[in-house]
Amino acid sequence: MLARSELRQLVRQQLEILLERGNLQGAKDLLVPVQPVDIAEAIEGLEESQQAIAFRLLSKAEAIEVYEHLDSSVQQNLIQKFKHQEVLDIVDQMSPDDRAKLFDELPAKVVRRLLSQLSPKERQMTALLLGYEEDTAGRIMTPEYISLKESLTVTQTLDRIRSLANASEVIYYLYVTDAERRLIGIVSLRDLIISAPDKILAEIATRETVSVFTNTDREEVARLIQRYDLLALPVVDREERLVGVVTVDDVIDIIEQEATEDIYALGGLQSDGDNYFQTNLLAVARKRVVWLFVLLGTNTITSEIIRSQSELLEKVVALAAFIPLLTGTGGNVGAQSSTVVIRGLNTDEIRDLGVAKVILREAMAGLLLGILLGTVATIYFSFQQDFLVCLAVGLSLVVISLLASVAGSSLPFLFRSLGLDPALMSAPFITTAVDAIGVLIYFNLARLILGL
Repeated sequence: MLARSELRQLVRQQLEILLERGNLQGAKDLLVPVQPVDIAEAIEGLEESQQAIAFRLLSKAEAIEVYEHLDSSVQQNLIQKFKHQEVLDIVDQMSPDDRAKLFDELPAKVVRRLLSQLSPKERQMTALLLGYEEDTAGRIMTPEYISLKESLTVTQTLDRIRSLANASEVIYYLYVTDAERRLIGIVSLRDLIISAPDKILAEIATRETVSVFTNTDREEVARLIQRYDLLALPVVDREERLVGVVTVDDVIDIIEQEATEDIYALGGLQSDGDNYFQTNLLAVARKRVVWLFVLLGTNTITSEIIRSQSELLEKVVALAAFIPLLTGTGGNVGAQSSTVVIRGLNTDEIRDLGVAKVILREAMAGLLLGILLGTVATIYFSFQQDFLVCLAVGLSLVVISLLASVAGSSLPFLFRSLGLDPALMSAPFITTAVDAIGVLIYFNLARLILGL
């Protein structure tokens, strides 16, 4: 049996071959048993000219579901190629939160045109979501949920669910509200099914509910859903009236996006949400060159320090051979410390420890690593170089590892307190601080040990 990844690759290859041969019926038959998310991935792997052809082979119901799974760049490409009515039919049937996400990526002129021609109900729901700030619970929630009055019986509730199920994105949680639409409890579908038909919701509803406000950051929403193992999280306004829910599938997307942004930031890349490997080379270069110029400029400090020690290097040429080893080790140790601290900040794992304890813990780890690395380096290189030079290298490794750990653990806290992205800002500053100060420490220790 083929693995899912191999199956997806096979579908994409066969689809491409069939389209190149003009066998549209064969391509249509190929996609019939394939899941919508896999169809979306197959279409994304095609040439732009083939994407629209493949998409048109889908039935209207399939097209709507597949469209929601497509990358935003492919969605925009298809919108440009479709006739106006084709676009409107798809967009009008999308779930409100996915539609709002799409509109965030489209030019304002296109959004206004599409928004004005949606059905009144869909236009109202979309305008509601777009009215909230980006990256908040209000922007990512869906207003398609089932709310019920606490006076309803189980039988009445089941009848209402049957009538509303097709119009609701969430039916596994039922939200109980009072006359003012304030959230007062939650009933799971399981609790409803096992309860007596004449029981009222007020008797079986769970009153202790976890909810968020519309302006809650989306990362906090993701943490709450993960912490309490929820399938959906209710969203309320300032008056605690229920206005929507965030589902777990949206949270998975959020976690993936945030992780991608953090990984890009650690590499000195600004992420704008586009697929990096589908971005043109000029845009790629523009994203990467900014921090490379920053690093190029700041590394001149290290170069100047080395140049200022030319007299010492002329006397003991062997010292120059160890500079890359020391700066590389310092950068690696600092990167390790900053990575674990940045992750701890994002997951709230280090909240209870406090800043001082985290930095002290990393400093002790850096000192221990430095002693281990310095001892091994001193012994190993002493067979090849003068022992005093090797001792200077070993002691420098101890100090540099300690310095790198302190810098790597403290700078993320500093940049967060200044309102800057710790992941994006830490890497170049750690490199600069550790390289420059580390080299300076190395030369001064060498002078002291060698008596120069």
